[in-house]
Amino acid sequence: MGTQPILVKPLQLPPPPRGGGGASGRPRVRASRGYLRPYLRPCAPGGAPSAMQPWACRGHQEHTGPRVKGWERGWEGARRIPSTPPTFAQYPGYNLDPTPTPSIQTADQVSRPPPCPRGRPTSSAQVPPQTLRPQKRDLSEAWEALRKIITTLAVKNEEIQSFIYSLKQMLLNMEANSAKVQEDLEAEFQSLFSLLEELKEGMLMKIKQDRASRTYELQNQLAACTRALESSEELLETANQTLQATDSENFPQAAKQLKDGVTMAPAFRLSLKAKVSDNMSHLMVDFAQERRMLQALKFLPVPSAPMIDLAESLVADNCVTLVWRMPDEDNKIDHYVLEYRRTNFEGPPRLKEDQPWMVVEGIRQTEYTLTGLKFDMKYMNFRVKACNKAVAGEFSEPVTLETPAFMFRLDASTSHQNLRVDDLSVEWDAMGGKVQDIKAREKDGKGRTASPVNSPARGTPSPKRIPSGRGGRDRFTAESYTVLGDTLIDGGEHYWEVHYEPDSKAFGVGVAYRSLGRFEQLGKTAASWCLHINNWLQVSFTAKHANKAKVLDAPVPDCLGVHCDFHQGLLSFYNARTKQLLHTFKAKFTQPLLPAFTVWCGSFHVTTGLQVPSSVRCLQKRGSATSSSNTSLT
Repeated sequence: MGTQPILVKPLQLPPPPRGGGGASGRPRVRASRGYLRPYLRPCAPGGAPSAMQPWACRGHQEHTGPRVKGWERGWEGARRIPSTPPTFAQYPGYNLDPTPTPSIQTADQVSRPPPCPRGRPTSSAQVPPQTLRPQKRDLSEAWEALRKIITTLAVKNEEIQSFIYSLKQMLLNMEANSAKVQEDLEAEFQSLFSLLEELKEGMLMKIKQDRASRTYELQNQLAACTRALESSEELLETANQTLQATDSENFPQAAKQLKDGVTMAPAFRLSLKAKVSDNMSHLMVDFAQERRMLQALKFLPVPSAPMIDLAESLVADNCVTLVWRMPDEDNKIDHYVLEYRRTNFEGPPRLKEDQPWMVVEGIRQTEYTLTGLKFDMKYMNFRVKACNKAVAGEFSEPVTLETPAFMFRLDASTSHQNLRVDDLSVEWDAMGGKVQDIKAREKDGKGRTASPVNSPARGTPSPKRIPSGRGGRDRFTAESYTVLGDTLIDGGEHYWEVHYEPDSKAFGVGVAYRSLGRFEQLGKTAASWCLHINNWLQVSFTAKHANKAKVLDAPVPDCLGVHCDFHQGLLSFYNARTKQLLHTFKAKFTQPLLPAFTVWCGSFHVTTGLQVPSSVRCLQKRGSATSSSNTSLT
């Protein structure tokens, strides 16, 4: 088969693209000796496509037009097609097999246009140029769909492999568990057999002892009767001999001796009734009931879920008493397990909570009391399950109990710079303000070393004490070594405790308005109420308000309890350990209150999340607070 001539226009050749035809979309061409030899070569109709990447021409349908123009447009519109089998099947007229280079003729040497190479379409209706891009897009979509299917299949294979591994692990666990329960069952039966053997040995020993005792008694009685019978027979023989004697002179004496012998014979002193009975029926046993029990032996059933009785459960004094009952009587219950956790959500417990379940095991009764709790959240979830010696049952329906308590933290942004605040603990730091003052002076370029003369307590003039109307507030300064809580009290009853270091030179605890001035000390203005302990120079224990003080005649405790009833206008202080009332302020609070603390050369720790103790409520109801209040401080 001859080669087809390819018409070119030597004088109008486009320059070959730099770097190949990948980016420009044109085929790579080679120009030499005044003619163009493209890599694209025709192939016979039905010829096998090459495995190399072919070049397709978008302008080959224009071969019937002008000879050179059509080919130029075709070359300039050439683009690359992916080397996949569908592409070769759709475009069979192109091949990159190394065939001989076709002969080249110039346009002047050709009298008529050459026929279109065999294997190429001759009309635009067969392969329109606009179909190439959609076909490539279809191929990309098909490849993406196939990739997704393969990925899904791979994921499914991984799931199946994981499930197979879990099944194998379950088989191993089943073998181990079945061997364990079989050993346990054999051990239980062996213990039962051992118990029965012990009972059998004991009962047999009882029978043997009773038989030996009765045998001994009967043998002794038999021996005595035998001896008495022999003695009686001797007396009878003697009496017969005496009666047959002819000597009349010795007969009276012999008769007297015979009479005395018969009177004293053992036969007349014997009891002819057996001392013991030969009946052994009292040692018989009846195992009918035990046999029925043994026949009724079964595997231990799974215990039912308990039911929590909310009506009997109680929350008070930071303790929770939970009561539950079983729906059916079950004497196989060994113990109960109680679980609880804290939450801020009312209603049924949620599946996901930040707080973990706390576990209490080994409960023998159907109620339990949790003591010493800190209610730092609004609610608590509870659930209970019953356990026998083999298995644990399902948990009861979880319940939610409200745990109201006053929870706050210390606001470090309000604390004096000499107070080091750590969560709910405060420690007085003598160098705190000086170090900060040194840093401030060095930053300003002054560079003076801080001293008591230059300390903030002495060097800062006191401004006018005007309550601040801003949302925040400044730190306390000067000699007001104070820190406030971060939660307002604007209603209800609240209780908290504070433990201070007994070696502290000065300590105070109470409440204050948010408008308390940054230079003002607790108890010295009308905006604060406090109990103050002074261990410096002279020891004093006083209640302070509006710059008035009352000395308290009570032992100074190391832990103070504070009870605030906002609506009733009562602020009471107690010995936190004995709940002894120390002092009560009566006032009409016109603004929300904040817990307030002050310390100098010492430290203290605050305990929050506490409920109002029942003893404090009782004292308030009996009017103890009113009788111990000081009207001069209200």
